[in-house]
Amino acid sequence: MTNFETIIRCNWCGSDPLYMKYHDEEWGKIVHDDQKMFEFLVLESSQAGLSWITILRKRENYRKAFAGFNAETISKFTEKDVDNFMQNEGIIRNRNKIQSTITNARHFLEIQKEFGSFCNYLKTFFHEIPIINHWKTLKEIPASSPISDAISKDMKKRGFKFFGTTICYAHLQAVGYINDHLEDCHFKENPVH
Repeated sequence: MTNFETIIRCNWCGSDPLYMKYHDEEWGKIVHDDQKMFEFLVLESSQAGLSWITILRKRENYRKAFAGFNAETISKFTEKDVDNFMQNEGIIRNRNKIQSTITNARHFLEIQKEFGSFCNYLKTFFHEIPIINHWKTLKEIPASSPISDAISKDMKKRGFKFFGTTICYAHLQAVGYINDHLEDCHFKENPVH
C-alpha cells in the first residue's frame, strides 16, 4: 500500500487533506450515476468565481440544504425556499446561484426524460470516454475545450444557468469524462474504480 503522504498527485490539490482526498477518491473517476452527476453540476455552478476548496468545505452543507442533491425535490423549491437559503451561512448565499440550482434541476429532469439519463446526454458529445490528455504541467491544462464549448452552448440553449464552458470543462474533469491528471500523477493510469 502506498503511503498517503508520499503519493505523487496533481499539484493543484496541494497539501490540504480534504483536497487530497477529493483528488484521490473522486476527481477524474468516471461517474455513471445521474444523482452524482447532478451533485457535481450543483457544486461546479456554485463555485463560479470562487475556489474549489471553498465549495468542498461547504459540500455537506449543500447536501443538507439541497435534499441530498435530489433533482426532483430541488425542482419543486419555491421563492420562499430561496429566501431561506439566503439565511444559510453554510452555503454560498448568492441568490442567482441558488435560483439557478432550482432552474437547473428542472432542466436536468427534462434531459433525463429526453435521453433516459443525463449521462446518456453527455455521452452524445463524445466519441470515447474518457478523453485522456497527457499534460506534464498545470499550465498546459486548458480552461475549456471544443467539447465543453458545445455542451455549455447546448445546455444554455436548454435554459441552464451558471454553466459556461469553463465550468463545464471543470465538470467534465470532475466526473471523469476528461482525464486531466498530470502525467506523473499516481492516479493518471487508474482513474476508474
